[in-house]
Parts: sequence; structure tokens; C-alpha cells
Amino acid sequence: MKRKQSCNSRGFTLVELLVVVAIIGILIGMLLPAVQQVREAARRTECLNNLAQLGMAMHNYEFSVGNLPPGVMDKKGPILAKPVGQHTGFLVHLLPFVEQNGIASFFDVDAGAYAGANAPAVLMRIPVFECPSQRLPAGPGAGLPGMSCYAGCHHSVEAPIDDDNDGLLFLNSAIRYGDIFDGSSNTILIGEKLNDASDLGWASGTRATLRNGSEVLDQSGWTAKYGGVPAPANVVGGFSSPHPGTCSFLMADGSVHAASVDVEAQLLSDLAAREDGAMMGVINW
Repeated sequence: MKRKQSCNSRGFTLVELLVVVAIIGILIGMLLPAVQQVREAARRTECLNNLAQLGMAMHNYEFSVGNLPPGVMDKKGPILAKPVGQHTGFLVHLLPFVEQNGIASFFDVDAGAYAGANAPAVLMRIPVFECPSQRLPAGPGAGLPGMSCYAGCHHSVEAPIDDDNDGLLFLNSAIRYGDIFDGSSNTILIGEKLNDASDLGWASGTRATLRNGSEVLDQSGWTAKYGGVPAPANVVGGFSSPHPGTCSFLMADGSVHAASVDVEAQLLSDLAAREDGAMMGVINW
């Protein structure tokens, strides 16, 4: 006689179930960093696109007016990081060229960045001024000025913002492309910067929207140097970035580059000056 086969199916043991759960957990753990890297790559691309739009706005402004906008407007310098004075920054002049005519029409340039009449406009958050990798607690709801993650280059080394700087955007500047002796492709126009509690917003032509070629810091380097107590009012500072290992720059010719945060100090300083006469050749960012 043939033995009858059992119809009962064998289930998973507890050990087998735990092994399967552990394998799934390991696979998820391996997948998450890859997903985060893809998301950061997308944010970095959007950041570069913001800079490209600012470059187009700069060129349109220069075509309309005949020169680049002043880095900051005020009767005298040096410009300190204090809410005192006119301090109308260059981003205010770019508002009509980044499709923000509504805000531009409500902004009194002569009254300045801190005037009560300009408060409603200053509170506005403007997408093209913000890097998606930074979280900015600003806007009308927070009662804080809208901030900018991008700053114009005012000087080649650490120095106060004044009318004798050697960058492209400084106190009462009116630089024409013919004034860029080193060539527009070899001169930094705008770069990234991280924000701190002392930031005065996108309308202010202080270190809130102007930086120099003294340094490039990543998130950890910036936190170690400026993350605790804000820098003194007379310190402007260099560029900084939330993107791991890179900092994005807009050159005067409209090209954008993701430069290494380990870029050579002398090269950075040369790129920040408009007419230092340095022989650049092929730039190794």
C-alpha cells in the first residue's frame, strides 16, 4: 500500500522570520543613503539653476542700464552688518528681472533696506534667492526678512565693504563688462553662502548679500567658525555651502560651476578680483 502524503504545509519558524526581517532591514539601510544622494544631487542642480537665472538677470540689467547694479547703495562706507543706513542691496535692483515686479513696485530704493515702508516687501521670500538645501525660517509668517542663499563678490580678500573693493559688486559700484580686465569667464560674480541668526535679509547690502574671496567653507567648517556666536559686524566673510564637498558659483560671463570647497586659496582670490592681471588659463576648480 502507498503511504498517503501529508497535506499539511510547513510554516516559517520564528528564526527564519527574524532572518528575513533582518535582511529587509539591511537592504533598506543600503538604499536610504542612495536615495538621499539622489535628492541632494537634484537640489544641487536646482541651486545651479537659480544661479543661472541670477546670471541672466544680471546680463539683462546690464543691457538695460549699461553697467552691473551697485553691490550696495549708501552715502558712505565701510558697510557694517547692522540695520543702520540705506544699505539697498543689488538683489533689489534685480527684482524686475527675476519676475518680481510686484515686490519691486512696492520697494522704495532711496528709503533703504530697513525703512518701515519697505517692511512688507522685505518680508517676502523669493524662490530664486533660496537654495533648496537650506531651511530658512523666514517670511511674513515668521516675521523675519526673506533671506538670500547667494551673495555677490565684493573683494578678493577679507576686507570691509567699501567703494575701493576689487570685486564686481561693492559700495556704490557701477562696473561695466569692459572694466573686467581679467575676463568675465575668470571673475566671480555671485557665490553661495550659509545664513546665521544675524542675517539681515536679501534687501540688505551687507554680508547678507555680499561676500569675498577669503574662503570657501562646507557646512561643518562654517558651523565650527560661525555657527555659535555671529561674526562681528565689521567681518564680511567668504563663501559657504550646504552641499557636501562643493560650493556653487556664477561667473560674470553667466556660466555656473560647482567648485570644490578645497579650492586653492590663491586661485579663489584671483577669481574674486576683476583686474589683478593673474594668468588663469584652464581653471581647476
